[in-house]
Amino acid sequence: MDRNALKDIVFSEDGAKELEGVLKNFIEREITSVEELKQWICDYDKISSCISERFSRNYADFNSYNNNKDIKKKYDYDNEILIPLVDKYEDKINRFVVESPFKKDLEPYYDLMIKRKENSMEIFREENIPLGVEENKYATKYYEITGAMTVEFKGEEKTLQQMAPYMESEDREIRREAFELVNRRRLQNKEELDDIMDNLIKIRHNIALNAGFSSYRDYMFKAMERFDYTPEDCFNFHEAVKKYVVPLKEEVEKEHKKRLGVDDYKPYDLSGTPKGEKPLRPFETIDELIDGVTRMFNRTDPYFEEVMKLMKGKNTLELESRKNKSPGGFCDFFKLSEVPFIFMSTSNTQGDMATLCHEGGHSVHAMLCKDIKVREYKDTPSEIAELASMSMELLTMDKWEELYKNEEDLNRAKREHLEGIITFLPWAMVVDKFQHYLYTNPNASKDERNKEFKSIAKEFVATYVDWDGYEDELLHMWKRQLHIFEVPFYYIEYAIAQLGALQVYGNYVNNKEEAIKSYKRSLELGSSKGLKELYDEASIKFDFSENTIKELMEFIKSELNKVSN
Repeated sequence: MDRNALKDIVFSEDGAKELEGVLKNFIEREITSVEELKQWICDYDKISSCISERFSRNYADFNSYNNNKDIKKKYDYDNEILIPLVDKYEDKINRFVVESPFKKDLEPYYDLMIKRKENSMEIFREENIPLGVEENKYATKYYEITGAMTVEFKGEEKTLQQMAPYMESEDREIRREAFELVNRRRLQNKEELDDIMDNLIKIRHNIALNAGFSSYRDYMFKAMERFDYTPEDCFNFHEAVKKYVVPLKEEVEKEHKKRLGVDDYKPYDLSGTPKGEKPLRPFETIDELIDGVTRMFNRTDPYFEEVMKLMKGKNTLELESRKNKSPGGFCDFFKLSEVPFIFMSTSNTQGDMATLCHEGGHSVHAMLCKDIKVREYKDTPSEIAELASMSMELLTMDKWEELYKNEEDLNRAKREHLEGIITFLPWAMVVDKFQHYLYTNPNASKDERNKEFKSIAKEFVATYVDWDGYEDELLHMWKRQLHIFEVPFYYIEYAIAQLGALQVYGNYVNNKEEAIKSYKRSLELGSSKGLKELYDEASIKFDFSENTIKELMEFIKSELNKVSN
């Protein structure tokens, strides 16, 4: 079918019937040789790219404007009609390839694709399709609730994202007021969010049972193609972080408390700026942020700059903070147009700059593997996708003077970023360990879930900070983490990738040119190789053992010494 005709069908307001006709005709095509099978695989990539772009654009629009009825209508149509249709045919597509008599003649390059298709076929159950529709409805409800959250601060209505700069104030009373306003606003919807999680756990547990698994956790490890590690490996990871990272986190917090000059260290002090200093403000306008990061990318590798310029030229940088916009940030790739899309909400903080570098890393990754002809190899698992983004944060760090003209501020920014890695890793363990609990204890009550979260948080993140007076805020803190609601079990990958990114950065410190070359070489492969091989291509180890964590914490301490006063 002509590409434009296909696009007209996929992007029509009510194209389900015609799209089903396209997919039905495709799986009825006669294949008489291995070469025709390979061409069929390439042709499906074109169809899939068209479908994917529709879903991606409507998802981006909904997250940008939660309260727009026309946008939501399209988004709901995708989730309720088109995605279930595509899911049904996805299984038929997989079976067409796996059951083809010419599969045996495919060269080894296709082996991983076949493994993934067989894995998908094993867990596919048609009765789970309507459950997926219900699951999406509850995730959508989470975004509608959280996207509408605002507070009144000093006579102005502000989104929770817009309150971030006040959390960094050198004035402790402003920090306290901002923290209490934001968290008490979140607590207003705690029962609704608990109800949403109740329903999500019930739906997800049924999906697992239908597919023959005793828990959704075990189902998701297979669905997420975690071929290279197990739940037990995750538990060992948690303990290694507790042993080697939590004490270092506490050192960072104690030093920060000392700089703040406070007698007790409260949760509203975590982002505080010491008196006599000003919070880091690397830019005033969104254009300044984009242009500064673009210059950083250029100095890292000219191709990286091209990607940033492409997005600016195609207007796919959705960075403004406003009411009825979903929380968080993400990067998507419009596969038909071959242009990345970045979503975030700026508040003129150092974190915004790091986030744009992070999402820019995803964008570079998508562009580097866009010409791969096997669809499965363009869709990268999170462990390598997040390596691309987290490495980019560190690879650009020696060019941050593009937005920090003052050397003292520049060193502060670097120090805070490195300290942020140390404090992030324990939080990642909290999110992951909590999700293991959620889905291996599907009958737990709301109160039991909240208390378990608090217990886990006290193991990893609430170890030095004094939460007295804010017990309810700690109990419900997990509700701010959108991944738990929308993309269950997607979080340990950030921590795995962070260890990889520190290794990439270590290589960069020693040999910039070779490190960039290895980084790009790995990303260009998409997911055509296993995780360990992709990490090898980047000249690093896929390893989150105690020894590796210990070594990397020593490395990060040495890098902190270079930028500490």
